[in-house]
Amino acid sequence: MIELTAGELIASISVLFLSVFLGFELISKVPPTLHTPLMSGANAISGIAIVGALFAANERLGQGDRTTAALLGFSALVLATINVVGGFLVTDRMLGMFKQKSD
Repeated sequence: MIELTAGELIASISVLFLSVFLGFELISKVPPTLHTPLMSGANAISGIAIVGALFAANERLGQGDRTTAALLGFSALVLATINVVGGFLVTDRMLGMFKQKSD
């Protein structure tokens, strides 16, 4: 298991909270016309998360608790896959709104 000192733990928690705050501020300021390009960028990031989740689910993370790593990796894989598929469905629906209707 990974052991962190108190300073490393505080630094990690600080980075987590700052990234959540920054992400919220950035997303809330995006105009509606940019939501589709932003979603495609989020899909790319989720694709990277899928690769990391595959490594974690493969249980080759060192000498720690491999069952926990496998369960967390599998749940990350499922959630990132749902995010990617949902993002593509929403993007396809939004792009369909701009197609001309045939008579």
